[in-house]
Amino acid sequence: MKKATLKIAILTAAFLLFYASNGGALEKFNLNSITASEFSRKSDKSGIFNFFRRDDTEESIPEPEPKPEVKPQPERDWTIMVYINAKNDLEKYGLKDINEMEMIGSSNEINVVVEIGRMNGYDSSEGDWTGSRRYLIQKDDSTSAITSPVLADLGKVDMGDWKHLVDFGVWAKTKYPAKKYMLIVWNHGTGWKKDVKAVKNKGLSFDFETKNHFTTPELAKALKEIGKLDVYASDACFMQMVSVDYEIKDDITYIVGSEAMEPKDGYTYNTMLKPITSNPKITPYQAAKVLVDAFCEHYQSIGESSTQSFIRTSALDKLLVLMNDWAYAAIQAREKALILKYLYKTQRYVMFNNSDLYHFVSLITAETMNADVKEKGEALMNHIEKRVVCYSRYTHFPTDWNYSNSRGIAVYLPILHYNSNYEELKIFQNSHWDRFVKLYLQF
Repeated sequence: MKKATLKIAILTAAFLLFYASNGGALEKFNLNSITASEFSRKSDKSGIFNFFRRDDTEESIPEPEPKPEVKPQPERDWTIMVYINAKNDLEKYGLKDINEMEMIGSSNEINVVVEIGRMNGYDSSEGDWTGSRRYLIQKDDSTSAITSPVLADLGKVDMGDWKHLVDFGVWAKTKYPAKKYMLIVWNHGTGWKKDVKAVKNKGLSFDFETKNHFTTPELAKALKEIGKLDVYASDACFMQMVSVDYEIKDDITYIVGSEAMEPKDGYTYNTMLKPITSNPKITPYQAAKVLVDAFCEHYQSIGESSTQSFIRTSALDKLLVLMNDWAYAAIQAREKALILKYLYKTQRYVMFNNSDLYHFVSLITAETMNADVKEKGEALMNHIEKRVVCYSRYTHFPTDWNYSNSRGIAVYLPILHYNSNYEELKIFQNSHWDRFVKLYLQF
């Protein structure tokens, strides 16, 4: 047994080395293209360093256990990671989706790795096990039983903790290195659920057992720690929003998601994976398009309304600049009656405070009498159409929701109340959409 004084010296030296290597402030964001100087906001973005300290006696400090050796596989073309939080009423669909993946399986060029969490009370199939397991998906001939090898049985974990998503993503990228990475987060999603007090912030990955979920700022932290992703997708409702995409955009090339409520079955993984495994050299752009097409073609074939799109993250900074320009022009024009007229006619979704950004701006731009509003609106619409939204599809059936005016990205556009929780987001810090909202709501 080592002596306590030696341990204290080692721990102290380790802390000083760690603190020195992690100092520094976060780079401040500069929105330098705003044209109206009086229409500006400064934000404090100083870095914060969090350190957690334990004061333990010698007897209470356990000797570290050796970590199992991780043997990385040869680098493939793609590693596709799917984080399935099925600890809720969607459990049976999570199991079904793994069986869909097994219709295709991994290959010599493509890794498909999954973590799925389960709990008691929703679905009893597959042996009714609970906890969380990780799989390397292998092709099989069964659509009713998961046969892929279990790589890890983790027991009960909190699938609503963003740090556990980090653990899965880092593990998958380390053990299954690839030239390109896709991450899909599967679960309930709420975009920015502003009208329910119990959900303070926008949410994703709801764990009914722990009653925890990711807020969008937490999702952004998780994705940053996981590192570079060529494609990120939310197999969840309402996540394709400016406020969400702008929050998580760093280190991601393309973001796939739905402006609307997804049907419970979510992605159809066999039709999504087949084009990718058939063409391992597929580009991230092409792979993102495959997700959109596979999703919408499935729901077209079974007669359900849906939306799906993918956006280019490199275009989001300019999107905020153009949104600011248009919002400022609209405020200066004082055409409140025109705004209120189309507030109720714009494309909306089940989450009723979400509206399609392009459609709303197009309605105002078409009827405004103000030349500046028209000019700024046309510039904003052109950027959305040509640069931000790479590809967008919808399906519509007369007996279901009408999504025919969906153009690929939604925005917060409340009708009755402004929720100050919006001010926790990066979009609030770096844009002025909230001022436009407050103007027509008379705050």
